[in-house]
Parts: sequence; C-alpha cells; structure tokens
Amino acid sequence: MNLNYKEIPGYPKIFLDYIYDFEKVNQFYKKNFRNKDEYLLHFKKIAENFPSRQFDLSEIISEQYSDFSPSDKTQNNIEKLKSDKTLAVVTGQQLGISGGPLYTIYKILTAIKLCEYLTERYNDFNFVPVFWLEGDDHDFNEVSSIGVLNLENEFQVINYSEKMSNDADRISVGKINFTEDINLFFEEIENTLRSTEFTENILNRLKGFYKPGSSFKDAFIQLLFFLFDKYGLLIFDPQNIRAKEILKPVFKKEISDFRTHTEQVIKVSATLEELYHAQIKVKPVNLFYSDDNGRFLIEPTDEGFRLKGKRVKFSLDELIDLIETQPQNFSPNVLLRPVCQDYILPTAFYVGGPSEIAYFAQLLPMYNLFNIEEPIIFPRSSVTLIEKGVQKSLDKFKLNLKDVFVEKEQLVERIIASISDDNTDELFKKVKDEFEITFDKLRENLFQLDKTLGDASSKSQQKIFRYLDELKTKAENAVKRKHESSIRQINKISSSLYPDSTLQERALNFIYFENKYGSEILDKIYNELEIDKFEHQTIEL
Repeated sequence: MNLNYKEIPGYPKIFLDYIYDFEKVNQFYKKNFRNKDEYLLHFKKIAENFPSRQFDLSEIISEQYSDFSPSDKTQNNIEKLKSDKTLAVVTGQQLGISGGPLYTIYKILTAIKLCEYLTERYNDFNFVPVFWLEGDDHDFNEVSSIGVLNLENEFQVINYSEKMSNDADRISVGKINFTEDINLFFEEIENTLRSTEFTENILNRLKGFYKPGSSFKDAFIQLLFFLFDKYGLLIFDPQNIRAKEILKPVFKKEISDFRTHTEQVIKVSATLEELYHAQIKVKPVNLFYSDDNGRFLIEPTDEGFRLKGKRVKFSLDELIDLIETQPQNFSPNVLLRPVCQDYILPTAFYVGGPSEIAYFAQLLPMYNLFNIEEPIIFPRSSVTLIEKGVQKSLDKFKLNLKDVFVEKEQLVERIIASISDDNTDELFKKVKDEFEITFDKLRENLFQLDKTLGDASSKSQQKIFRYLDELKTKAENAVKRKHESSIRQINKISSSLYPDSTLQERALNFIYFENKYGSEILDKIYNELEIDKFEHQTIEL
C-alpha cells in the first residue's frame, strides 16, 4: 500500500509541489525530474562540461579505497570514472552513528536502483552511484544517537555522549574520535534490544567499526562499505586533501565574489519566502575555516574578513594565499556544498529527501555563478517497514497506515472508544449536563431568597463536578484495565510505525530490524523498494 505524501503530516509545501505540481516551482528548479524526454540532453551537457577539469577522479577514489578490498562491481564502477561518458548519481548524509536514521539506507538504495534503471535505458552513458560523506558538518548532537524500540516496544533514544571541550560543537564531526565512552553506548544497545540469533554478530561487527580511537568518518565509511559494497556503491570523502586541492578555484571565487553570490541568493530567497519558506538562512560568506580549535564561519568586515566568534582577522590576499597553500582547512556551508560536490563529480542526479529538495530551491543562482550544470534532484524513496505482528494488529483494529499518523494517546483513545461499550465520555457528559440544568434552576430560586445562597450553590456545583471528574478518571482507568491487551497492541503499532510522533524512517535505526531479521533484510528492502512511484511505500517483513 502506498500513500500520497499529501496524506502524511509534516512535509514542506514546496516539496509537495515539486512532486505533484512542478509548474508551481519551476522558477526555482532548472529541471523536472519527471520529464524523461529531457534526460538525454541533460546527460550530454554534464558529460561535455565535466572533462575540462584536469584531474583523475578514478585515481582519487582508488586512493581512498586503498585500505579496502572492493567487490568487482565497485571496482568496475571506479574504472568507469575514467570515461567521459560516465555520470554519477549522488546522494549524501551526515555521519550518523551506526548509519543514523533509516532514510540514509533508503537514499543510498534509491541512488543504486536509479543507476540500474538508467543503465538499462541509456546505452551511450555509464552511471555509478556515489555517496558524498558530509564529514565537514559540525553538529555533533545530530549524529550521536540512534532510535530503537526497547523490550517494552517503546521508542528509546540511545546516545553516544562524552566529555568534550566548549569548542567541541565547532569541530567537524568527521574528525572526532571515539573515546572509551563508545563502550557504554553499546552496553545500552545490548540492554535495550531483544536478544536474537543475530545480536552478537551485529554488535561485534559494529564494535569493530565504532571503537575507541576510530573517527566518526572512518567508522561510517566501514559501515557503508560493509552494507553496500556488493551493490557497487562508491564512497567519496571530500575531506581528502586531493579533493580539497581540486576545490581551490571554488573556494577562491567564493571569497572574491561573495557579495555578488549573496545578493543573488538573497533575491531568490526573498521570492521563495513569499510563496513558501526559505529553508536556509543566507550567510555573507559560504565558507568555513578550520584550525586546532574547531571550524569557524568566515565573515566579512570593513577591512577584510574574520572568523566568527574569534579575534582572528584576514585580508582578502591572506585568505586567497591560505586557500592556495592550505585548502584542507576550508570547507563549504550548506549553500556551497552542492556546488563543490558537482564541481568534483559529474553529477547527473542528486538523490535528496524532502528538506534537501526544499533547500535546493535557493541554490540555482550558485550553480549559475559557478558555471556548473545543476543536477536533476531526484526524490529518495520513502518507506515504512511493517512487521507481520504489527500488520495483524492493524487488521484487527481495521486501521490503515494513514490512521496511525497521530499522537499515540489520540490513537489509543480513538480505538478504545470504537471497541468499547463503556462510553465514559458520553455518560459523564450527560450527567454533568443534567446537574448543570438542575443547579441553574436551584440557583434562581435560592437567589430570590438570599443572594449568598446563590453563591453557595455555585461552590457546591464546582465541588460535585470535581468529584465527577475524579470518578470519571477512575472509570477511564477501569476501561483501560479491561482493554489492557488491546492498548498494548495499539502502543506497539504507534511505536513501530510512528515512533516519537514522526515517520519511522526519520526515527529508527537499521540495527533494530537487522537484529530481528538478519542482514538479509537489506536485500529484501532493495528488491522491493520502488523508485518510480513518488509516494510513501510500505514493505511488509
């Protein structure tokens, strides 16, 4: 069963129009992902523009894979990058611990399956899936936890936390190394997940990646390699020194022409704000500079530039010289990152989620200013995994997936009301109404005898209503005890399909399902994932 995105709460309006009514948003996006008639022309533009850059992408990625033994499929994809006819289908994500939310899995599988689809239909080109590691991001809190269901089938967040300096939130996540505290993280996972025949192997594997001394980036790369190497996924590290060397012209242009860049993006953002919502707050300069203390946004001053929050200043010439000699210390912000990505990679498609599609609406001026062909933004597949036991409960209560997308308590009250003969709400409302009518008449008569008696009757009424409320609470608790088994089933439905009042793919980590069904579950998702429906899909386990 698939759901139209409009039936699900929380999606940005611009994303819905991008999917279902592209004409409304075509001023913000150059290419319509549904218009397959334009694909071939788009591929030719990418292929023609890309070879002018003088670097060997295949060699760079081979170097990044020097510590791995890639599958034949991955090795073939690396070799294909030597050809001018090879195009990339790119996706990327922050370096979430243990892979982050499920949607990271779905983004990657969408890119892989899109490559397969294109390869079957466009013989003149090669297509390879590439994952762009967003290791320069410095939001530690966004990558340091996972969500699972615990032994009571309740949603639980498990955090990796450590004592860090005040500047820790400024450090690029890709450079943060795990401490001994990572062992506490795995202890909590072991205490939270139900033990199965797969648990020990999964945890041992993860502990081999996520261990004291390893970095967030290295562990993430090893995890992705383990899961997706057989599908031919190429993992690209833009923090690599050779990648930063390639990006020197981009960094220099951003510093030199930042006023023009900012002006153009602000114009588009203002138009966007009138119709939708500008996802990204525009900064004067779209570059960060990193030193031993962390990663700092570069800001313009009257005399030159400075690092935000620090007393460090540069002239334009000094910054240009630093870019030339120390490019590894520079990194793009969210507005410049896609430009950097598509300067290095011959990107035909970028596979993005709803928020990414929303912020790409602000990026067209950046592509024009840097003279880079904008990729087609392809929506990642969206999925809810439904276990057989949960599906039986849905059938029992005559629920569909859309019904579940409400607060848990609201779902419980609705279902119990529908299956229970004990309608306490209606009964107590009727009693209160009758009391109110009776007291109104009594108050009228007493008021004529003595005004103080009228006030006393009001206080008596309030006291009786308090007793009724207490009695109603006791009655509701009795109803819950009577339907305890059903409430447990409803709670499990909600926790599994709408954990923490959000889509499952945004809350749960892959480990929860792999622990129950084994590593073969990834192949099942891969086989059943639909990349051409552009709706929210369900896969029954």
